[in-house]
Amino acid sequence: MNGIIKQIEKGKPFFEKISRNIYLGAIRDGFLTAMPVILFASIFILTAAVPEVLGFTWPKSVSEWLWKVYNYSMGALGLIVAATSAKCLSESMNRKMPKNKGINPVSAMLASVVGFLILSVTQIDGGFSTEYLGTKGLLAAFVSAFITVNVYRFCVLKNITIKMPKEVPGTISQTFKDVFPFAFSVLAMVIVDLLIRNTLNVSFAEALSSLLSPFFTAADGYLGICVIWGMMALFWFVGVHGPSIVEPAIAAIIYANVEANLQLHNAGEQASNVLTVGLGNFVGTMGGTGATLVVPFIFLLFAKSKQLKAVGKASAVPVSFAVNEPLLFAAPIILNPYFFIPFVVTPMVNVCLFKFFVDVIGMNSFMYVLPWATPAPAGLILGTGMGLSAFVLTAVLIIVDFLIYLPFCKAYDKVLAAKEAQHTEPETAPQTLQPAMAGASEDASSIISTNLQESSSALEHSTNVLVLCAGAGTSAMLANALTEGAEEYNVPITASAGAYGSHYDIMKDFDMIILAPQVGSYYDDIKEDADRLQVKLIATKGAEYISLTRNSQKAIQFILEHTSK
Repeated sequence: MNGIIKQIEKGKPFFEKISRNIYLGAIRDGFLTAMPVILFASIFILTAAVPEVLGFTWPKSVSEWLWKVYNYSMGALGLIVAATSAKCLSESMNRKMPKNKGINPVSAMLASVVGFLILSVTQIDGGFSTEYLGTKGLLAAFVSAFITVNVYRFCVLKNITIKMPKEVPGTISQTFKDVFPFAFSVLAMVIVDLLIRNTLNVSFAEALSSLLSPFFTAADGYLGICVIWGMMALFWFVGVHGPSIVEPAIAAIIYANVEANLQLHNAGEQASNVLTVGLGNFVGTMGGTGATLVVPFIFLLFAKSKQLKAVGKASAVPVSFAVNEPLLFAAPIILNPYFFIPFVVTPMVNVCLFKFFVDVIGMNSFMYVLPWATPAPAGLILGTGMGLSAFVLTAVLIIVDFLIYLPFCKAYDKVLAAKEAQHTEPETAPQTLQPAMAGASEDASSIISTNLQESSSALEHSTNVLVLCAGAGTSAMLANALTEGAEEYNVPITASAGAYGSHYDIMKDFDMIILAPQVGSYYDDIKEDADRLQVKLIATKGAEYISLTRNSQKAIQFILEHTSK
């Protein structure tokens, strides 16, 4: 087993290179930027649809208003993502552009939106079709963004622009600079549109969707979903954030299928498309990548080793909300031979069970998008419409996952318990010494507090820290520890949590940035920006990061040590 893991680990640099690809990053970050729209829309769709399951029907005027808000938010997701993906890709390319040459992200966003409309909208009598403005047009949105930004890059590098006299204000001058890139990128989309419409008599968005339909149909099968969520777990097992590699490739279809399922359900048919965003959030990654929801509870109930008991206690709540890094790095599960099989196999078994319930038993697939941090059982039940089958499936998944992980957890626990027994300290000190020891502990705590305050007095000003992880879940744990420690020890440190990809516009407001382990591979990408802004950048390792999130004193000391370097 160790040999297999070592062979897989050799591919880690290649996997990291893929995860850092700027086009995959633009898709990921574009969705992340648009996430408030998705979550906002989910509130209205749940309000409109879920009460009907419970036998309550909204008045017609209220129902129409709820659906209107949903349709004008989620229904325009393709248009929105065309803009956000172009912005994110522009910013990534600008970091590699020569000095004094850069793409205007705002102008690129506008050009991408116009290009997307050309590629996806069909004029009809009295107006135009909106069918591909939402999730069905996401593929065209990515194409528009990628073409637009590359045209802008070419024009900027080749100085294809309208030069204005020095006396003209910068904002006006920039407007004229963007005329040619804007015109050429839109013209490129016009040419693509004319070619497709004159040959296939459909819009580019529809043609692209039809072309890739066989691949998405294959991905919706048992083999396809097994490969997708098995690869996510495999990448994560070797320390590379798997969703960053896999999800951009399926981002368009997993959201489009949710919309398609909702339309099927509203038409009185079964919501039958399995490959959805909910399948990943609440089934394939139930409790986080590796489907680890049951693992902390196995540790709490069955572990004999102190280490796993402590890990179970500390990770039970975060894992329940799909933040499983405390478990992955503290147990550890990452690169631990004992957990290789269950970590990769359990997600695959889960998604196959879900597909069986949809295809054979007739359960509805996911029709609603819910926040990824929704506890998995609740997300599964709500996202599929609260049918009886969903309750049964939730129980089945928990039992099956428990049975898969249990023998591996017990085997690892046996090894740790034996090691702990070999290093057992002599019996505790006599009762008469305990008060003295307690007093010594209080003195030590007082000394530590004094030392922290003395160290912090050397700070010239308050230190503002930004903690980044993949989804702002793990980063919040360290940010909270720093905030608590700063208050407890009266240290001038403030901390905020964020998701990698949404940090570029706010980096300048911080003195220090800490990368959580799952985004540590992006260190080189962000280092140039950090150096330019004179922001200290620190990458952390798994066990180190988890220990900091649990101990506010250590977290504060960590910041002070790196501030003084």
